[in-house]
Amino acid sequence: MKFGIAFANTMTFTSGAGAIELAKAAEGAGFESLWTVEHIVYPEGYESTYPYAPNGKMPGSGDSPIPDPLIWLAYAAAHTTTLKLATGISLLPERHPVMYAKEVATLDSMSGGRLMLGIGIGWLREEFEALDIPWEGRTRRTEEYADVMRELWKTDGASYDGEFINFENLSSNPKPPNGSVPIHIGGHSEAAAKRAGRMGDGFFPAKGNMAELMDIARQAAADSGRDPEALDMTGVHPGIFGEDPAAAVEEAAAWGIHRLVIPAFMFIGAPGEAADKMAGFASKVMAA
Repeated sequence: MKFGIAFANTMTFTSGAGAIELAKAAEGAGFESLWTVEHIVYPEGYESTYPYAPNGKMPGSGDSPIPDPLIWLAYAAAHTTTLKLATGISLLPERHPVMYAKEVATLDSMSGGRLMLGIGIGWLREEFEALDIPWEGRTRRTEEYADVMRELWKTDGASYDGEFINFENLSSNPKPPNGSVPIHIGGHSEAAAKRAGRMGDGFFPAKGNMAELMDIARQAAADSGRDPEALDMTGVHPGIFGEDPAAAVEEAAAWGIHRLVIPAFMFIGAPGEAADKMAGFASKVMAA
């Protein structure tokens, strides 16, 4: 089982010093990856429902920093050597895929192929409106944008004829060192699970029935003629914080999860305490 840290670019870790502390401590403790979140803007008084909290509101407020994921991850990459760098998730339909392909590939190239691109369709309608991006059709746009980026990563002189994006004979460099950047599909719905199976390199549901969602993703992969066992599965298990974390890890593995993510708030403390807290978690849970 691999272990990652979610919400990495939030709370006390939003500064440069905080990013360095978290990244170095995570790598030192044996964590495999850091997973960032994204909102380009915070619409004050939004009415959309945040799906990951009982009250429908995301943690924090408009003055809570959420650094740009790629820039934050680049900062973390410069101070680590093996730690994987992940967006969990990036709001792909809010970004132009030709420009984003260059940004993502640049970070992946400069970090030695350590990037994993988690993408989602978004839940905050007011954010889309502020960016003048249509809310309707964002699912189709997300899937097409991922396809566009993969084409630009695959070859020079690429062409694309889609519903939203059209171009001919374009080259974008640098290319990802491993040929492509793994794209992990975020979302907790059945539709997201099927999308992961159809076109994702991985699947990251942040809530819901993990076993059922991952079975749906694997079945969708098989139905699409893809290898269901090749899907890189990331998930959560509340029992990881209970009396028997080893049993939780075993159960998560039985569900087909390859990577468990732990929220960064578990390691908040005074400056310098993150390393001790992560070491304690590693000895209690990861070693077990």
